[in-house]
Amino acid sequence: MIRSVQIKDAQAIADIYNYYILHSIVTFEEEVIDAKEIEKRILAVTAKFSWIVYEENGEIIGYAYGSEWRSRFSYRHTVESTVYLKHNTPKKGIGTLLYKELIKQLTSKNFHVILGCISLPNEASEKFHEKLGFKKIAHFHEVGYKFNNWVDVGFWELIVNK
Repeated sequence: MIRSVQIKDAQAIADIYNYYILHSIVTFEEEVIDAKEIEKRILAVTAKFSWIVYEENGEIIGYAYGSEWRSRFSYRHTVESTVYLKHNTPKKGIGTLLYKELIKQLTSKNFHVILGCISLPNEASEKFHEKLGFKKIAHFHEVGYKFNNWVDVGFWELIVNK
């Protein structure tokens, strides 16, 4: 079931996210974070944006949220989207369900553009965003550095509330 995030979800979210910090380039964070940090992020995000989780049998399997893309006032109608699933989650469409619901909620909050930022290469995430109507609009070369390698970043855009 998809529901709004709660502070009590912080440890489960930290556990999901820390796997990606330690083992992938999908996030550029390099130090694991604890539940207290996730709690702060939940409070900051939910003050303006949506944060949802997918819960199954009392376990958080994944989460998605919107966040500020840039701080200048003129960017107030643009939001960055994020989705994470617990590592090794069977392909059951949970990510798609979460992202569709997030898009719906962000659209209802009158955002105009939703941006997905993808560390490259990441063919699965690229196809995932494109399946949901996002279009690639930018490719930045070697802007991130993780695991002793330069990492490219691409942006995918979904225009809503036209």
